[in-house]
Amino acid sequence: MTFWEYLSWPFAKLMVWFYNLTGNYGLALVLFSLAINLVLAPFMAKSKKSTMRTTRLQPRIQELQKRHAGNQQQLNAEMQKLYQEEGINPLSGCLWSLLPMFLIIPIYRIVILPITRMMYAGAPAGDTVVAALKTYFENAGIELATSGRASYYAEIELTNLVHQNWDAVQTALKGQVDGLMNIDLSFLGVNLGETPAISTLWAGPYTWAAIGLFLIPPISALMSWLSMKLSTAMNPQPAGNEQSQGMMKGMNLMMPLMSIWFCFSMPAAMGIYWIANSVFGMIREVILTGILKKKMDEEDAVREANRSDRERELEAKRLETERLRAEGKTEQNVNTSKKKIQASEKQKSDERKAALDRADRAARRERLGIQETEKPASQVGNRRYARGRAYVEDRYTNPEMAEEATAQAALASEDAPAIDESVEAAAEE
Repeated sequence: MTFWEYLSWPFAKLMVWFYNLTGNYGLALVLFSLAINLVLAPFMAKSKKSTMRTTRLQPRIQELQKRHAGNQQQLNAEMQKLYQEEGINPLSGCLWSLLPMFLIIPIYRIVILPITRMMYAGAPAGDTVVAALKTYFENAGIELATSGRASYYAEIELTNLVHQNWDAVQTALKGQVDGLMNIDLSFLGVNLGETPAISTLWAGPYTWAAIGLFLIPPISALMSWLSMKLSTAMNPQPAGNEQSQGMMKGMNLMMPLMSIWFCFSMPAAMGIYWIANSVFGMIREVILTGILKKKMDEEDAVREANRSDRERELEAKRLETERLRAEGKTEQNVNTSKKKIQASEKQKSDERKAALDRADRAARRERLGIQETEKPASQVGNRRYARGRAYVEDRYTNPEMAEEATAQAALASEDAPAIDESVEAAAEE
């Protein structure tokens, strides 16, 4: 068996089981689509959760974009950090959403190869049966398609002929077609093995079989469009995200057009499958949105409560640290480096020594009867006129008296020494 035969095997067995259960090929396709949707539901839920969570993060993402405008590297780092904090993988939403497209291939194979893939699920048994049936119908005078699209769907033609001549085939090919099923490809009066074509409808006759076959592509396109619209409504794009909105509009137009093209290019059975898949997809979208929205609201509420508790805890620690620092009772951080500890201790020692020196000098000046000379407003250290001999402190706040005060300051500073010897002497002592 080839890779595709191995891949088709479980789908084929499931399709056969549904047909044996219902006895109706179209209904079996609908149930088959339902089963596929149920199997994919957990994966699609993961994809949808990632999409919804990303949508909820848009305000924070836009804030980061504004904050780091022009610095793409920093923006990417902050975005990655945000996704990690929220437990989001931006690619997961895209990867899981591609899974249904991948499954189309084995489903298509069991539809166009009902004998080798669906009934026998692989070669060589299926190929032997097909060869025996071709020989039988050719000997019976029935001309089979050998070229073009019809030859590509030759097994569908054989399946229809077997159904129409079931008893004769079983009698003539007894022992050669064991396991062959009598499958009726009709559904609601339409042969699902035929391919819809506009030319067929124009040529007539205007029977329900022809009209119903022609209606399958537009109905499939309509269901696809409704499914996309519902998905867009359930997952609205944030305001200002024109690029994403433009992409969604393009998808809303492209997917229905692709659906019409595929349905006019393939057997009607694929159209029925896509219609059913769109209907079940819309139901899944509504159910998952309701469940995930409620769950995310609860998670966000818990996360916000935890964030508030954490912020209150940090604020309480900050206030306590400030209180202890004011009281001189702060504990040393065990993570502080030895070099910083030594520098801090040296600074405190120098401050204590300077304070003791100032107190000692003040005491000696008092014992010696040295009076503190009045310091002018212009003095800095022992330089009495560092700010200028005519400096007036309130010249701008009291401009009316500034001129007179400036003149007095200049007069008082005439012939006065520039150095305050008492300050210098005290420093020397």
